[in-house]
Amino acid sequence: MKEERKDKIRHVLKKGGKFTRISILFIIALFFAVIFLLPTVLTVTNSFMNETEINANYGKVFATNENGGKVFVNETIQLKVIPDKVSFEQYKSVLFMSPDYLYKFWNSVLYTVPIMIFQLVIALLASYGFMRLKGRLKEILFFVYIIICLMPYQVTLVPNFLVSKWIGILDTRWAIWLPGMFSPFAVYLLTKYMRRIPKSIIEAAKVDGAGEWKIFMKICLPLCKGAIYSVAILIFIDYWNMVEQPLILLADEYLHPLSIFLSKINVGEIGLAFAVACIYMVPSLLVFLYGEDYLVEGISYQGGVKG
Repeated sequence: MKEERKDKIRHVLKKGGKFTRISILFIIALFFAVIFLLPTVLTVTNSFMNETEINANYGKVFATNENGGKVFVNETIQLKVIPDKVSFEQYKSVLFMSPDYLYKFWNSVLYTVPIMIFQLVIALLASYGFMRLKGRLKEILFFVYIIICLMPYQVTLVPNFLVSKWIGILDTRWAIWLPGMFSPFAVYLLTKYMRRIPKSIIEAAKVDGAGEWKIFMKICLPLCKGAIYSVAILIFIDYWNMVEQPLILLADEYLHPLSIFLSKINVGEIGLAFAVACIYMVPSLLVFLYGEDYLVEGISYQGGVKG
C-alpha cells in the first residue's frame, strides 16, 4: 500500500511539474505575442479615431519646426487602444474623397503581381537548368547568384539607376519591373529545393521516354509546389513593401506605390495614414494566411521529397 501511495504521489508531482512548465512557456509565448501584435492592434483601432482625437494623442510625435525638422518630444505619449468615439471618417476620406490613395494602391498591385509571376517563371526555368546541367561554368554562375543574393538591395540601387537611364526606362514602370523580374533570390531558393529531388525519379522518367520539358512539367513542378508557393509569398511581401526602388528610380509621384505614402507621414495625414496602413495590410495578410502551410513546407528542410 505504501508503494502504491508513493507511486501516486510521484505521478501527481510529475504531472504537476509538466503542467507548470507548459504554463510558464505559454505565458512567455503570450507575452511576446502581445508585444509583436501591439503595433498592428494600435494601427487598426486608431484608424477608427477621428482626426481631432488622433492629433491630440499623436500630433506631437509627428510635429515639425519652422525648418521642417523634427521636434524633440519631452512628454510621455499615451498609447490609446480604444477610441473615445468610433469614426469611419478616415476610411471615407481614403476610399471616396481621395482617389490618389486608391490610385497608389493599384500602382502597388501593378508592380508586385507582374514581378511575382515573371520572377517565378524565370526562376523555375533557371533552377531546372542549374539542377540538370553539369560543369564548372554552371557552378561559377550559381556562385555569382549567391553573391548577388547576399548583397543588400541598396548596394545595387546605383547600378540599377545607371542601367535604367542608359536603356531609357528611368521614370517608367519598367525601371521597377525589370530588376524585380530578374532578381536572383527565387533562383537560389528553387535551385536548392530542386536538388533534393531524387535522381532515381528523373532517371526513371528518362527511361520511360520523357524529355526535358516533360520532366520539368510533370515531375519538377508538382514536387516543388510547396517551394513555389513559399517563394511567391516572400516575393509578394518583399515588393509589396518596397520603398527605396520607387524613390530612386521614379521621379513622377503618380507612379509611386502606396508604400511611399506611408513612409512620408506628416502632421496633417496621421489619421489617413492609419486607415491606409490597415487597407495596405489586407493583401499581405490574405496571401500569408492562404499560403501559410506552403510557406512552412517550402522553407523547412524536408530531407527528401514527398511522394
